[in-house]
Amino acid sequence: MFVSKSKSIILYRTMLRIRMVEERIADLYPSGSMRTPTHISIGQEAVSTGVCFALRPSDAVFASHRSHAAYLAKGGDLRRMLAELYGRAAGACHGKAGSAHLASPAKNMYAAPILGAMIPVAVGNALSFSMDKDRRVSVVFFGDAAIEEGVCLESINFAVVKRLPVFFVCENNFYSTHTHIRFRQPNIPIYKRVKGFGIPARQIDGNDVLGVYDAARLAAGSCRSGGGPVFLECVTYRYREHVGPNFDFDNPYRTKEEVERWMRRCPIKRLERALIGKRILTEKDTLSFRDDIRREIDAAVKYADNSPWPDKETMTKDVY
Repeated sequence: MFVSKSKSIILYRTMLRIRMVEERIADLYPSGSMRTPTHISIGQEAVSTGVCFALRPSDAVFASHRSHAAYLAKGGDLRRMLAELYGRAAGACHGKAGSAHLASPAKNMYAAPILGAMIPVAVGNALSFSMDKDRRVSVVFFGDAAIEEGVCLESINFAVVKRLPVFFVCENNFYSTHTHIRFRQPNIPIYKRVKGFGIPARQIDGNDVLGVYDAARLAAGSCRSGGGPVFLECVTYRYREHVGPNFDFDNPYRTKEEVERWMRRCPIKRLERALIGKRILTEKDTLSFRDDIRREIDAAVKYADNSPWPDKETMTKDVY
């Protein structure tokens, strides 16, 4: 698939921005300025970036506990995101949601940490689009472990029966906390099992942002034109621990060699090498991008740190 120079640069810069934001979060987290449990997406940036770039602003996105990448890729405000992680009133959810419930209603992006919880919400949202004859698409991101939840299979079944415009995106990073998929699921690729519902499903390299964008563009187009739901399994990998800012090489559930092997497949470096090789980017361009993003992050951290705490009178507001 041909992707224009301008689009490929946007994809590269979006992934780089997500990576740099989360690296800063990891650096700041041990200071205690953020008390919210934080699940970091470093290594998985290509999935959210490629999918969200294929969507329209009015399309709705629902994410899991690992929500930062989807929030930023969908256009969420960085200053308000960091203020939320700091628990401040200026946060995206007024300091009440933290990282795992991150949301930006203005950008039609929502998240929740309970395993598989947003899958039926996304399907219900798609049902409302269908009933209103609205050509919007509902997209839901979830991990490989969510496939083991009954509500996931029930939701897929309902979406197929009703031919709903919902795009299921499984970020298969192989681990449910510390347990590898081979100990949890049969030795049959996820997408092949899902196909049994009669839903178009395929597996792609989740570290190839151009491939993700192409697959997402086709999937969203199919949903929008009345083709019913689509399922995409994106094979990827997280570099950091399940929850928290650290590396966990000393944990016996995976080896340092395994993590480093996936680091060599970094989606950002992969696209960077390709763009430099095609003379679309230069080393100087990449350094300039990093400088611009670093300044943006510095300003967002300062904004979050200087934002006021919520008033106690607001404690029960927006709580249902």
